[in-house]
Amino acid sequence: MLASTVLVNSARAQTSVADHLRARPKVVSDTATPGLSALGVSATRDAYLYIPRRYSPGRPAPLLVLLHGATQSAELWTGSAELFAMADTMGLVLLMPNSKDRTWDLMIGGFGPDVRLLDSALTVVFHRCNIDRKHVALGGFSDGASYALSLGVSNGDLFGFLIAFSPGFFAPAGAVGMPRVFVAHGTSDQILPIATTSRRIVPMLKEAGYKVTYHEFEGPHTVKADQMRAALAWFVGR
Repeated sequence: MLASTVLVNSARAQTSVADHLRARPKVVSDTATPGLSALGVSATRDAYLYIPRRYSPGRPAPLLVLLHGATQSAELWTGSAELFAMADTMGLVLLMPNSKDRTWDLMIGGFGPDVRLLDSALTVVFHRCNIDRKHVALGGFSDGASYALSLGVSNGDLFGFLIAFSPGFFAPAGAVGMPRVFVAHGTSDQILPIATTSRRIVPMLKEAGYKVTYHEFEGPHTVKADQMRAALAWFVGR
């Protein structure tokens, strides 16, 4: 794992084949059933979709993809009734994939298997739900946050928003578009200390021209409910 090392590729280049996501939102008319469901894109570590109670196929909805941390699973998100309540209130569709291995592929060999799995999951979501193409976000916690920043910058033509809770590094293969970025990090984080991670990552992102909203909070290596609420409100424009 790359842990707290901050890596930045400053070259603004086209994304590589390995980290390129092909799925794109499309207009759909099917009536999707609200609630949580497995997508069936993997027999072992699947991806999960949450459709809010307020979803209507006639009105494009915002989509947030949430990535778990190392050694965790999508249950980090699927087990949170509070997160689903926020999604219901804001009319937000959630996609919560699992990494194929103990953490995301970038940390253990480079972009590849998890990018393909995410692309498959997004394809299913875009066929099932009417998603607002101007409101698609990629976010995550810990290793998932690092992955969201790295993969998101390379796919900024899909993800207009990136949300990173306690990221450890930033290592894009290239850069496409200029997504807006939200970062939150605890000042007492003993897993990924803030001084060597977000306090270095955020200035680098700003120097590269990205618009960054940055929150420091008193607390350890965790996702606090108030920070999640702030990030979701920032994303949907409330």
